[in-house]
Order: sequence, then structure tokens, then C-alpha cells
Amino acid sequence: MLPRGTVDVARVWKRFRADRRRMLLRDEVARLTARLRGRGDVGWRWALRDVSLRVEPGESVGLVGANGSGKTTLLRILARVMYPYAGRVEVSGRVGALIEIRAGIHPDLTGRENVFIMGSILGLPRREVARRFDDIVAFAEFEDAIDRQVKYFSSGMQMRLGFAIAAFLEPDVLLVDEVLAVGDASFQQRCLDRMRALLVQGTTLVFVSHDLAAVEAMCSRGVWLRHGRVEADGPVRDVVGAYRRSVRDTTVESGPVSGAVRLLKVEAGGAGGQTPFTQGPFEVRAVLRSAVPRSGVLYVGVSEGPATPIFVLRRDLHLNGGETEARCLIPRLPLPRGRYALWAGMFDVTGRDLLAWHPVAHFDVAGADLDEAPKAIVRLAPVHVEASWEVAQR
Repeated sequence: MLPRGTVDVARVWKRFRADRRRMLLRDEVARLTARLRGRGDVGWRWALRDVSLRVEPGESVGLVGANGSGKTTLLRILARVMYPYAGRVEVSGRVGALIEIRAGIHPDLTGRENVFIMGSILGLPRREVARRFDDIVAFAEFEDAIDRQVKYFSSGMQMRLGFAIAAFLEPDVLLVDEVLAVGDASFQQRCLDRMRALLVQGTTLVFVSHDLAAVEAMCSRGVWLRHGRVEADGPVRDVVGAYRRSVRDTTVESGPVSGAVRLLKVEAGGAGGQTPFTQGPFEVRAVLRSAVPRSGVLYVGVSEGPATPIFVLRRDLHLNGGETEARCLIPRLPLPRGRYALWAGMFDVTGRDLLAWHPVAHFDVAGADLDEAPKAIVRLAPVHVEASWEVAQR
């Protein structure tokens, strides 16, 4: 018997039948030919391939990966919405799931009726649901709408109701998918705060999100799914970092971006072309070509992945016809140890692209590592800041 709040997934496979193609003769001939050649799995797509995962009670796990990597499929199997083709899945205790906006919510019933029905499905006595009812309504901000039929709710309102029910009925395991993105920024923050409170109480969290900063802030462990397989499993910072590097490298390798200005060459490194160090000198050298004289603003930025850059630098630049070399020197690089992407773009005075903003290279930084703060504050910061402290006892 597993302790309450334990999730145990052993060698799980899951497949789906491919979408039905056009009813044309050539398509039917192709399918028949594939069968005759012994390709018996034609028409099926594997969503999960030999996935094994064990989550202990009170642990917080973030699932990351590209669209179609199997994250939501795994969450649905944990919630028993669907079942695996092969393998074993055990989830001990009460499960609260927010996987789809309307999952478990009946549109013809009122918000109040849905709260009590969901509580019954989770195995709670009616008096327990009634005891928590006011907290659910207050969290969802439904004081004036709780007795309306759910079919008249917006998608954001339905998500708020679904999360409030899942989080306030105190599950042993909470499964949360990307649906939080439907809510506004204020409600997203309240959801994160509520999940932190549940973690303090010992609830197990399995969290799926493309917001990697939220995953790092909420979870202590990360699991990267790639093409239905577990690519990496370990401390959240290491796993998310590996995923970011994969996305960044793929983007950089996509090739140069064409425009009125072309970036012929870019180099980034420390003194003498060596690996840059935290708080050491860092130089970017770019060679640009323009067929005719142009003026604009050149931007250079650094990011940890395909997200908002950590910092951006700009320079007004006039290009003569032909090649122009631009150098940018940062005397003290404020980045901790890790791998980063270098971005570049150039725009004219009207904001029109001369060179579209895109990743152009990646580089490694050696040196100091960031100290991890308690999870209740923040798990990571993007820059390394040197500071001195003075403490006086009074």
C-alpha cells in the first residue's frame, strides 16, 4: 500500500490512432501497401514511450517539454481520465486535477451545484464541502455569480472555478496543466500562492507549464519529456536548463535571417576570445552588410532561452554601403555560470526591421553559481550582483 500522496508510474506506454485521412483511392492504396509490408502500427502515434516516474508525498514536480511531447497525456493518465496502453500507474489518495478548463464541470448546473458534485466525486462528505464552500467562492471571486449556470461563464471564470474546487478541497495529489494561462496575471499569482500553501501542508504537486520561470519557482524537481520519453529527470534547475539549451540551440541552428541588413559574422567571448567569467570582461563583435547606406539602432541582448532577454544593449549606427564591424564591450559581465543565447536586431527610426530580432549565437559563462533561495521566495535570479553588507547589532 503506497503512502497517501504517492505517484508511481512504471514503464507506461500510450498510443493514439492517427486522424482519419481523406477517403481517396490513393490514400487507401498507401495504407494497404503499408500493411502488406508488415508495418502493423501504421495509423497509430505513440504519445508516451516507456515512461517511469515516482513522486513521493509532498514532492513538487514540473513537467516541461515541447507541444506534443506527452505532458498532458501523462497528466490525464494520472487523473484516470484515460488509461495507458501498457505499464502500471498508481496514485494514492485524493486527486485534484485541473487539466482542461471544463473538465468535471457540468455547464447546465450552477457554480454552487458543481462545487458539491466535485466534492462528492473526490469522496468528501457534504458537510466537509460546505465547510470549505465560502473559501472556494472567495478565491474564485464568485460572490455574485456562484448561483449562475456555468454555461454562461467565460472560459476564464470556468478556470477560476475549476482551480478553486481542485485546490480548496485539499487533495493529496494536485495535477495542474497549462490552463492557468487563461487567467489574468493577478489570478495566476493567487494560484501560485495557493499551490505553495498546499505544498507546505504536504500535498504532492505535478505541474505542467511552458512558463519555465513558474516551474522553477514552484517545483523542486523537473522532468523533461521529449517525443514521449523522459529526456531528463532531476533538480528543476538542471532539467529546465537542459531544456532551455535544447530549444536555444535548435533556434540558433535554424540559419540566418534575411533583411535589408545582413549579419555576416558574430563572436562573443571573454578577454582574448576565452570563455567569459562572471564579473569579467565580455565582448561582442558583429559584422553587418548593407547594400546601400542606412541608419538605425542596433540591439544586442542576452537570454537564458527563448524568452525575455536578461538585458539588452543598444547603439545608434550608420552603415555605409558594404561591410561594417561593430564591437560592444561589457567590462563586468553580471551573469552566473551557465549557457546563454546572444540575440541581435536592427531597426530604423520608424521601428521597421532592418535585421529581425533573433538569436544569433550561444556562449558559456564560467565562474560563480547562484545561491538558491528558499522556495517561498524565489528559486533563481537571472543575474549575479556583487554587494557588500554591513550589520550592526543594536
